[in-house]
Amino acid sequence: MENSDYKILLVDDEPDILEFLSYNIRKEGFQVETASNGIESIEIAKKFRPHLIILDVMMPEMDGIETCDKLREMPDFSDVLITFLTARSEDYSQIAGFDAGADDYISKPIKPKVLISRIKAMLKRSNRSNATAQNEENTIKQIGPIAIDKERYLVLKDNEELSLPRKEFELLCLLSSRPQRVFTREEIYNGVWGENIIVGDRTIDVHIRKLREKLGDNLIKTVKGVGYKFVDNE
Repeated sequence: MENSDYKILLVDDEPDILEFLSYNIRKEGFQVETASNGIESIEIAKKFRPHLIILDVMMPEMDGIETCDKLREMPDFSDVLITFLTARSEDYSQIAGFDAGADDYISKPIKPKVLISRIKAMLKRSNRSNATAQNEENTIKQIGPIAIDKERYLVLKDNEELSLPRKEFELLCLLSSRPQRVFTREEIYNGVWGENIIVGDRTIDVHIRKLREKLGDNLIKTVKGVGYKFVDNE
């Protein structure tokens, strides 16, 4: 896909930031819409159907965390890319963002060229993942009590459907692709977020914790100092 095929929704309560970022993103050929708060962003998203939503955290009316959480509850936005762009760098803010279903977390200030690079990397990886899913056979992979349908982004545990945001789903697919194999943190970063995406040190841990809450503590094991592995015989 060309840049002009992608739609990006920017959400920030500071007009100067919206104007500056939207100008630079449009220069790269992307379609851009803007919103100044969470409530407005949801209404615009329903009409605009963006491929990527960039959310500020601290906003009036409805903050970015709540906005992300509400978007993820809507079927049309369950797998849309969502990233936070904010000056807040505390761990609790990042954890809250990932808990709400965010795919990435970018700290302000950021140079336009760096932001554009991050945007392109996210969209490229998403496009590649979707293309791979479309080319795979429509079969459900069964591993112990877990069934994974990559084509439909569907996960079942004991025949009960689970709701997994995109990155949790991709992380589960990676770990379960080779049960018992230990995946290093670097392999997980590259396999799920891509080599060009820079995320915080707690990112993997947050996503693993969320998967364990939904799948059970006994399916994903921590190998201290190395990484994680999916266990299908316990």
